[in-house]
Amino acid sequence: MTITDDLQKLLEILPQDLRQTLEQHPQRDSLVEVVLDLGRRPEARFPHKAEYLSELPVTQDAIDDCIKRVGTFGGDNRAGIEQTLHRISAIRNRSGKIIGLTCRVGRAVFGTIGMIRDLVETGKSILMLGRPGVGKTTALREIARVLADELHKRVVIIDTSNEIAGDGDVPHPAIGKARRMQVACPEQQHQVMIEAVENHMPEVIVIDEIGTELEALAARTIAERGVQLVGTAHGNQIENLIKNPTLSDLVGGIQAVTLGDDEARRRGSQKTVLERKAPPTFEIAVEMTERQRWVVHESVADTVDSLLRGHQPTPQVRTVDEEGKVKVVRHLTAINGNGGNRHHAISGEESLMPARQANGWRSSGQMLPLPLTSGDRNPGQVEFDRLLDQSMGFTDSIGFSNSQSAGPNGEDLPLHIYPYGVSRSQLEQVVQVLTLPVVLTKDIDSADAILALRSHVKNHAKLRQMAKARQVPIHMIKASTIPQISRGLRRLLNIDDPDFTDERELQLFLHNGTDDEMDALEEARLAVEQIVIPKGQPVELLPRSASVRKMQHELVEHYRLKSHSFGEEPNRRLRIYPA
Repeated sequence: MTITDDLQKLLEILPQDLRQTLEQHPQRDSLVEVVLDLGRRPEARFPHKAEYLSELPVTQDAIDDCIKRVGTFGGDNRAGIEQTLHRISAIRNRSGKIIGLTCRVGRAVFGTIGMIRDLVETGKSILMLGRPGVGKTTALREIARVLADELHKRVVIIDTSNEIAGDGDVPHPAIGKARRMQVACPEQQHQVMIEAVENHMPEVIVIDEIGTELEALAARTIAERGVQLVGTAHGNQIENLIKNPTLSDLVGGIQAVTLGDDEARRRGSQKTVLERKAPPTFEIAVEMTERQRWVVHESVADTVDSLLRGHQPTPQVRTVDEEGKVKVVRHLTAINGNGGNRHHAISGEESLMPARQANGWRSSGQMLPLPLTSGDRNPGQVEFDRLLDQSMGFTDSIGFSNSQSAGPNGEDLPLHIYPYGVSRSQLEQVVQVLTLPVVLTKDIDSADAILALRSHVKNHAKLRQMAKARQVPIHMIKASTIPQISRGLRRLLNIDDPDFTDERELQLFLHNGTDDEMDALEEARLAVEQIVIPKGQPVELLPRSASVRKMQHELVEHYRLKSHSFGEEPNRRLRIYPA
């Protein structure tokens, strides 16, 4: 990276004693800002510490002397230094007199967007999020330069506070060939945004700090005209924007909708839910958690939909190591056997361009399931705020927890089950893999419940009589298959069926546990969880052998969906249909 900061020009506006102290300071090159408050000691702030520059308090004369050496303060109480990126912000008293200054060092850092250059080149609109001081404006400036100089696009910057392209009429060289439109006062930013599109034919609009509803609406108008947007907004994460009614339109907006009975039953939710209102203004979002660690949401629409349905998204985490090499990691969440969360960091590098790897899709980190998280569902909660809190609240009250102290009818756990017509080996496999509190018994007198095939019970009056005499309930399943058995055991233990399968449950459908089987099951799971269920579209899988297709059919049945095999060998494959 190449850094240009013109630090000497900022030091020249400070009182002479402070200037000399900073010029000789060992951490001079990492200075973040200088704070001058009337009656207090002057303070210099660095990335990880702050220290006083003098034991003498700042006087009004010292502040007035600094003000004379900078430009005019605008309506946002910000000023600059000609041909630099430095920002001087004022604090005023009630009468309007300036009694404090924050002198922020502005740096042009070339090469900062190496982590997301592939996203910039796609032509999609990008929203940058992050706390103050994390480098949003620096990244915005570099994106504008790359788009204008290296990708040869017509770029217009809406520079409300002259923070992107510096103070004065001539923009700073850090923005390259991009053009800059200044804004007379912050309240007019949305008007200048529209004016830029109507008058100057840009291919890209760059905006810093979208903060009002009018600016959010102007951004949507620009995006709908086919212009690429690159901007920043107030908020650390996408969840902050969803909860912010002023800016939620940037990610599509949210509205309360009423589902039909069938759809509510399929989703396993109440009838009134929150859904995204429109396509997001920005297709890609980047959460700048640290200067060298950015969280990338490649599809804002999918992320918002997942959050509103109570699922946690699986974004990319991009970092830069000491050698300047970009690493891409996915952090995924699965549900463990005790109902708690365990986080999986799929380490190892991903290609910035998606591609299937030679040793199976599982190794790319893209095939793990989306987790199921759910809050307490109250059919009476239809107020918008309550729905939003419910959608955004991730809880651990899910899964097949074995921490219950009593069965559904007050029985002591583990639950003793007498199987009738059901494969004992399959039962043992389900109990072992899912760690269910169940013990199989051959003595009906010691059983708490009977798990039987429906066809056997209908033709076996003696079994019904024995169960009635001993007051043992009979739970029936249609077939002796893994999905039917696991569903029947969950009913016995009052455990809800999960909407999404975790990695343990896949073991139920494996016969030999080969890489080909695991790859095929993960392919089917990805298709169901990311296309068939959320988008309601049928999906065709890759050709597989008959034994592997059988396992895929069982997995699809686990989701209560239908699938059929079609085609001729060796190209016979599965087609999965939505409910």
